Amino acid sequence: MNKPQMTRKLLLEAPGRVPDGAGGYTETWTPLGVIWAEVVPRAGREAGSASRLGLKIIVRAAPQGAHSRPTAQQRFRDGARIYVIEAVSEAAPMGRYLTCFAIEETGA
Repeated sequence: MNKPQMTRKLLLEAPGRVPDGAGGYTETWTPLGVIWAEVVPRAGREAGSASRLGLKIIVRAAPQGAHSRPTAQQRFRDGARIYVIEAVSEAAPMGRYLTCFAIEETGA
C-alpha cells in the first residue's frame, strides 16, 4: 500500500438521541473531532431521484475504543457533504491506517 495522501479535513460525528418530550426522540449528531483523510471514489449508483456514491476514506489508525477511531453508523462531515460510514477495516499489514467504506447520498 502506498502512503495515503491525507489532504481532506473531515469532522467525525457520532449519532445520538434526544427525547422530544412526547415519548419519542430526535436524532442528533455529536462531533468527536477532526480527522485528516484521503477520500477515494468507488462505484456510484442512482436510486430514483437520489444518487449514492461509494467512497473509500483512509485515515490514521487509532486504538479500539478510542473516540478518534471511526466505526460503522458514524459519519464524516466535509462542509455540507455527509459521508455515512458502512464498515471499517485495517488498511495495511502494520495497522497504521484504517479504510472506512462510506456512502455519500445526494438528491431527495
